[in-house]
Amino acid sequence: MRPSKFTTFSLLFSLLLLTAASAQNCGSQAGGALCASGLCCSKFGWCGNTNDHCGSGNCQSQCPGGGPGSGPVTGGDLGSVISNSVFDQMLKLRNENSCQGKNNVYTYNAFITAARSFPGFGTTGDSNTRKREIAAFFAQTSQNTTGGSDGPFAWGYCFLTEQGNPGDYYSARGQWPSCPPGRKRGPFPITHAGPCSRAIGADLLNNPDLVATDPVISFKTSLLFWMTTQSPKPSCHDVIIGRWNPSAGDRAANRLPGFGVIANVINGGLECGRGNDNMV
Repeated sequence: MRPSKFTTFSLLFSLLLLTAASAQNCGSQAGGALCASGLCCSKFGWCGNTNDHCGSGNCQSQCPGGGPGSGPVTGGDLGSVISNSVFDQMLKLRNENSCQGKNNVYTYNAFITAARSFPGFGTTGDSNTRKREIAAFFAQTSQNTTGGSDGPFAWGYCFLTEQGNPGDYYSARGQWPSCPPGRKRGPFPITHAGPCSRAIGADLLNNPDLVATDPVISFKTSLLFWMTTQSPKPSCHDVIIGRWNPSAGDRAANRLPGFGVIANVINGGLECGRGNDNMV
């Protein structure tokens, strides 16, 4: 039987417990774009290094200490929360011969390098909150990259591209009228290559296979999705660290804070409101 996302999350969390700008140009106002090194992104979407950008309550990302500008924050290196050995335990079958990722595409060093572009990831809140976020991230992405009920496919991070005949999911819009053909790629398969290219500084429109072949870019695209608010949906990050407050409509629809609502944020159209479903 294929493990559910909640089961995977529970297992991974248990394992972790054992062990200044001229225009709006960053954050949720700019498709998740990041500021240059050393600058903070203000809550209004401006890059800078003043208290209005970096101060408590003013900063939305790339804040001093590695966290957001409000709420409980404990900084520290992500490596102190998830070690190389724990990473290998969580994804221990990813390099099996039958897996696309067998040549060490999904590596610990690539994950840590990519995560440093998103300082709030895995560094926000107390120790349990930080571990819970990492477990939730790997539970969701493992589900997206697994393909079967047993053997090397059961633990995730086996596949680099979407399997089967998924069709063309890329969406042309706005200033990116031309999109790369083909199937989704990466742990969180992206559909908007243009905004993602701008945010992480990689030309995915002309080189979409970078998501499946460059380890750091692969993780960056997934972390960008995880950390970015997609109104009216919250970011997965805000949900798992307890920052998201559901509206009356959310509560009426039983969309409540916790791991479960993250599935709705990621792929609610396919995985939610269907009763028992083996996709979940």
